[in-house]
Amino acid sequence: MSVIPCDNDDKERRKKVDEYVEHLKLHAHEIGGHELSDQEFYDSGFFRAAMERIRGQNSAKMREKREFVQHVLNYLQDRSFIEDWSPAGSQNRYDYDVTFSDGRNAAIELKGCMDGNNTTIFERPNHAQEFLVWSVCANKLSNMARNAWSGLHTRLSAQIIENNIKVDGVIIWDWICGSRERPCPKLRDPNFGNRIQIGPYNLPPPCIYILPATVPSARNNPKPNTPQLSELRLLNAFHECFGGSKDHINYVNYEIRQQGQEKARKTSVTRGGEIKKTSRFTPIRRK
Repeated sequence: MSVIPCDNDDKERRKKVDEYVEHLKLHAHEIGGHELSDQEFYDSGFFRAAMERIRGQNSAKMREKREFVQHVLNYLQDRSFIEDWSPAGSQNRYDYDVTFSDGRNAAIELKGCMDGNNTTIFERPNHAQEFLVWSVCANKLSNMARNAWSGLHTRLSAQIIENNIKVDGVIIWDWICGSRERPCPKLRDPNFGNRIQIGPYNLPPPCIYILPATVPSARNNPKPNTPQLSELRLLNAFHECFGGSKDHINYVNYEIRQQGQEKARKTSVTRGGEIKKTSRFTPIRRK
C-alpha cells in the first residue's frame, strides 16, 4: 500500500527517462562549443558542473510555486476560513504567516519535492501555534510515493527528533495533482464530488498528513499521540474548504527507542482506518 493515494510511478516513462539519461551522458561531449576533446571534456568535470547548474536554477524558480500558494491562500481568505495571510520575509526560515479571526496564528514552510535535503531546512517561529510544511513538487515525473515517504520518514522525523522541532502537519498539493502525469484516485471517490476551481487551477483536494502532537523522546515520550484533524485549525481549513473526505486524511505516528548509541524511529501512516505504510526501526543518522 502507498503512503499517498496517487501512484504515478509510470514504469515505462521512467524507463524512457533512464534511457535518455544514459544517452545524454554518452553524447554530452558532442553538445556545445567547449572545444575540448572527448577525454578532456569528461576529465574536466564540465558535464557535472553543467548538470548541477541546471538543477540549481530549477530549484531556485519559486515564482510559479508562490503564485500557486497565493491563489490558494486567497481562496481560503475570501471564504473566511482564515482571517489573513502574509509572506514571512526572506530574513525568516519559514515562508508564510496565517492568522484566524480569533487571533490564533499558524506558519507555513514551503518546500519542493520532499526527497531532497532541503526538506530539513526550516525553523518553527516562536509565535506559531501551528506549523505546517507544504510540499509543492513541480516535477511532473517525480515519484510521489517515494517523495512522501522520504519526507515523512527519512527527513522530517530525523529533523523533528534530533532538533526538538514540532511540526503539526504536512500538505502535499500542487497544480500537477489530478493531471495526466499525476492522476488522483480521490477524484473517483463518490464522497468527494467535483474538482475545485482555484484561480487558473482545477484541482482535487490536498493530501493532508497530521503529525504527532508532541516531539518523540526515547526516554520520556517514545510513542506520542497523533491529534485529530479538528484540533488543527489550518489543516482543518484546507480539508473543509477544498472538499476533502475524512477517509483521505493521513495520520502519521512516530515511535522512537534507543538502540545502543543510536536513536531509532519507526514511522507508520494510517488512512481510512488502515495502516498504509510502516517502517522498521531505522537508526537516525544525520550528517
